[in-house]
Amino acid sequence: MRVRAAHLIGRDAEVAGLGESLRDLRRSRGCTTFLVGEGGIGKSRLVAELIGEAVDAGVRVLRGRSSTIGPMVPLRPLTEALMPLSRGGETPDEASLGPYRPVLGRLIPDWSTGTPDQGSTVVLAEAVLRLLSSAGRDQGCLLVLEDLHDADTETLAVVEYLVDNLEQQPVMLVATVRSEPGEALLLAESAGRRRSGTVFRLAPLGDDEVNRLIASCLDTEPGLVPAEVLTQIREDSAGIPFLVEELLQGAVTGGALVRENTAWRVAGNLRRNVPRALLEGAIHRIDELGPQGQTLLSAAAVLGRRFPLSVLQLMTGADDRSLLSHLHAGVTARLVAADEPAPDWYAFQHPLTAEALLAQLTPTARAALSHQAADAIEALHPDLQGDWCPLAATLRADAGDPVRAGRLFTEAGRRALANGTVGSAVTLLDRAETLLAGGTDSAARAEALEALLPALAETGELTRALSLASSLRELVGAGLGAPRLAALHTRLAQVAYMAGRWADGNNQIERARALLGPDPDEAHTALTDVVEAYLCLDTPGQDRTQRAERLARAAIATAEKHDQPLVACQAWELLGVVARERDPAEAVTYLERAMNTAERHSLPLQRMYALTRLGGSRWLADGGTATLDEARTEARRLGAVTVVYTLDGILALHDVLCGRFAEARVLGDEALTMAARLRLTPVARYLLMTRSVLAAHQGDRAAMEESLTEFGRWGGSGSPEEPLALGLARVFCALLEEDRDRAARDMAGLQALEAENPSTFHLGGRHGLGLLLDLLDGRLDRGRLDRVAASSAGRMRWNRHFVLLADAVLLGREGDPEAAGRAARLAQEVGAPYPTARHLGQRLIAEEAHALGWGDPEGWLREAEHHFRETSATAVVGACRTLLRAIGAPVRQHRTGSNRIPAQLRLKGMTVREYEIFQLLADRLSNKDIAARLYISPRTVEKHVASLIAKTGLPNRSELCALAAQQS
Repeated sequence: MRVRAAHLIGRDAEVAGLGESLRDLRRSRGCTTFLVGEGGIGKSRLVAELIGEAVDAGVRVLRGRSSTIGPMVPLRPLTEALMPLSRGGETPDEASLGPYRPVLGRLIPDWSTGTPDQGSTVVLAEAVLRLLSSAGRDQGCLLVLEDLHDADTETLAVVEYLVDNLEQQPVMLVATVRSEPGEALLLAESAGRRRSGTVFRLAPLGDDEVNRLIASCLDTEPGLVPAEVLTQIREDSAGIPFLVEELLQGAVTGGALVRENTAWRVAGNLRRNVPRALLEGAIHRIDELGPQGQTLLSAAAVLGRRFPLSVLQLMTGADDRSLLSHLHAGVTARLVAADEPAPDWYAFQHPLTAEALLAQLTPTARAALSHQAADAIEALHPDLQGDWCPLAATLRADAGDPVRAGRLFTEAGRRALANGTVGSAVTLLDRAETLLAGGTDSAARAEALEALLPALAETGELTRALSLASSLRELVGAGLGAPRLAALHTRLAQVAYMAGRWADGNNQIERARALLGPDPDEAHTALTDVVEAYLCLDTPGQDRTQRAERLARAAIATAEKHDQPLVACQAWELLGVVARERDPAEAVTYLERAMNTAERHSLPLQRMYALTRLGGSRWLADGGTATLDEARTEARRLGAVTVVYTLDGILALHDVLCGRFAEARVLGDEALTMAARLRLTPVARYLLMTRSVLAAHQGDRAAMEESLTEFGRWGGSGSPEEPLALGLARVFCALLEEDRDRAARDMAGLQALEAENPSTFHLGGRHGLGLLLDLLDGRLDRGRLDRVAASSAGRMRWNRHFVLLADAVLLGREGDPEAAGRAARLAQEVGAPYPTARHLGQRLIAEEAHALGWGDPEGWLREAEHHFRETSATAVVGACRTLLRAIGAPVRQHRTGSNRIPAQLRLKGMTVREYEIFQLLADRLSNKDIAARLYISPRTVEKHVASLIAKTGLPNRSELCALAAQQS
């Protein structure tokens, strides 16, 4: 008979707490609960009770488990938990997942786009959160993750993210964790301290609870169990429910405890120490299977808690009939069970059983079984796809073959890195490097290091990655070729570039080039050239863009000659960036080359990056966003969430420049929230710059300074976005405050910054607004203006508007008022998408245009006054009114209600009172009737009607009444 308690005992408080959380879940209030305790304490039994209650309540249940024995498989528990959503043929709500659905391909292969995801684990965590919320939309969702202490780094990162973000979601997360020190326990304790999760520490059962558990297992009352049994089991089990059951099972099956009718009696020696009792209880049942059955299960334990029958059969040489017969006996003895729903897989009922079996193997026997298991896996799965590669690597290590194990761990690490599971990649590659460090296979160790370096960079362990330079020195005397060592130094340089440590990166490039020698094989130089090119853009210096371009061109020539398409794509993209200042068409050509190369070689991510840069170039050139929108759609399809938010930042800035402040705020705030949550520093920095520009263009200095302070906290000082923050925010804000001196100082600071370190961002003002300000202050001549006007940056639509205004002013000074007027009108056309810039430009040039008699200064000032009144830029409004008075133009009073006047009538100078009379004229009322309606005199009405006829330019009162009727 199988000894098992019929009821859960001693966990009333935990059952009540979980039940209350489940009821909250039905009210769409999510939560996290950690069940913490030593092995066998009853965590799984408590989970089973909860699942039963959840199923009865109609809650969707998803369940996954970490591997207890064997290699650490990235994201295994999450994959196991979420796979039923795919098997059920369900399609998640596209709107709720947004760009995150392709990211989930890392967990659910059926949803993969076929492109390895390179996003961060935090991006994956957000995708999982959205999927769970969608799954629990109707009845709630219970996610159970068992044995979290054996989980990989990525799984723990996802769990931590879920813990912090479940409160408002219809999702309940329950995780079981052993109480031994480890990352999972630290995560649970941290959640408990932050009160973002509940931690139930399952203590051993008390004496009374153990007595009740024994009685329940024996299907009787505590009073009918011999006192000797109660005492001995309490002593030997230490209150651990699993050991209570195992000790009783051993006593019953071993004949030490027998049943007589309704009572039990002791018929042998019950005393055992706990580990031996557990072992002998399990082994006794295994012994009943016979020698072949024992051998079979020992071999299975080497493979892990879960094991595939095909590998087990090849390892042991058992035929189908014998294999299935022994497995059936193991199932009957409750030692193993089919691991549904995975076909061909079985699992031990409890991990301690497998551990006990392994403990009985001698080191020689375990090494032999590990060798057989690895051979079987490689024979059945020669490509070692998926989890087979890390499992085979672990078995080779257990078999005492460090070189083969190291090479397999390297391959597993490379695959993990390609799939975006960088934490697991580091774990696997660390293992490879450790195994290979003491050996003589320097080439294998170099391969491990070459993969480990970018993996460490992706996880943010940049200092540690750079510290591996010492390992490179060890390889110098180990017979490793100079090209391989140079490649490793180039990888270190790439790490330094990602860390923003351009000096360290350049140092590594120097070492790589020294190794390659004065006349290197060009097949080995392309990667070094392109990495150095990107470093050049970060290295301060007036010629950095020229040096970067020379290196990129060299990289392209070599990469295309030696079939290195990834390097070629990176180099073409860099050329597109640096050529933008020289010639927009040339930049577009380079970026199109990058796209074509990516398409030919099936590099969809590189194609998307090129399309994104191409969209940016076209936006700068003509202000259009069609290509940016296309790139964003492609990024969403590929699940490239970081690129999506990067593009959102550009589109939000576009909305600001186009005067769509409300739309910019909504898009920017949403993207900034996600960028901050996902810790996308460059994206967050760009969005904070955009937020500061938004505040500046509304004349809100306090909000601008607040955003710029936050911008500084995200590394804004010295960043590529700093020129934009100076020019588009600080300079604009000063001009909207009518503080020309401050604007000039801020612009001078921008120009000094860009002179010292040329930027690839060109909208700050050096090629546009700054020219106009310099001209108005007498610091610009025709030669300099023409040079900028002919440049690529000067032809960018935003800049060109200001260049044309400056040209108009100069033409006026040169005595050509007609040409000045034409240039001003063209500037209005070019600047049409940018109302704040257009009207600010009109205000800046109006005074000089009036003095020299060209253009329409009165019209410009009235339009500017109207625009800035709408945006509450009161200083500019006051300046426009002052200038209107100075040129002798009538200035109307603005009363409450002016916003009701149609814009075309307001621009004609119609006042609020005049508009009230104008509306009544639609019914062709007399002066007397209008006066009675408005409580004014007929004489006052007569004067207002005369003014209306003059302002509208109509010939008589009848035509004025017709216009009023038409407007109404």
